[in-house]
Amino acid sequence: MKIAEAQPTYYANRKQLVEQIRTLYTQKKTAESRYKVTGDISFAEQAASLELSLDATNKAFEENQKVIDSLMEQWVVANNMEVAKQQGDAMAEEAKNIGKIMTVFRRLANGDTVPQYDEQKLMEYDEKMYQAAKNLQMMARQMKEREHKNYDSLWDDEEKPEYPDSMEIADNTEFAGELPDIEIPQVPAEMSIDIEI
Repeated sequence: MKIAEAQPTYYANRKQLVEQIRTLYTQKKTAESRYKVTGDISFAEQAASLELSLDATNKAFEENQKVIDSLMEQWVVANNMEVAKQQGDAMAEEAKNIGKIMTVFRRLANGDTVPQYDEQKLMEYDEKMYQAAKNLQMMARQMKEREHKNYDSLWDDEEKPEYPDSMEIADNTEFAGELPDIEIPQVPAEMSIDIEI
């Protein structure tokens, strides 16, 4: 089951269990206070029964919370893995671009001719570096008596890759493990013993 499909079920369970714990606790306190006021043993029995139900509900809540925590941990791991992959791809692409920038600089410094687009990329990367390369290019052309090369562009108007949403990847990751069915304990109906105080 995908993480995004499992989470709503366990969050709904948690909400129901929290409400049930509050209700049981209130009912238990009411039964205990009625017992103290009246001394009627049926209220003490009701309070004891409610205490058992409260314990069972608390246990179910803890089990449900462990599943929620496990789901969240796996979601975070999947999300972080996708973000790291995207960052790694971006860093590799940037390293590749820096290599191209350095190649353009070297070619210009040797006095060779590169496409205007490549010169523009160098200028966008670092204007001072571009100026230095152009100055070296002029000096090299004046000093050397060799034939200068003409190069094709290093950039092929590549489209930047579109990365999927890391949260969507995490949501659609299959949960690794077993997702238990959390049974919410049945609560005994509140005894309706009305005693006027």
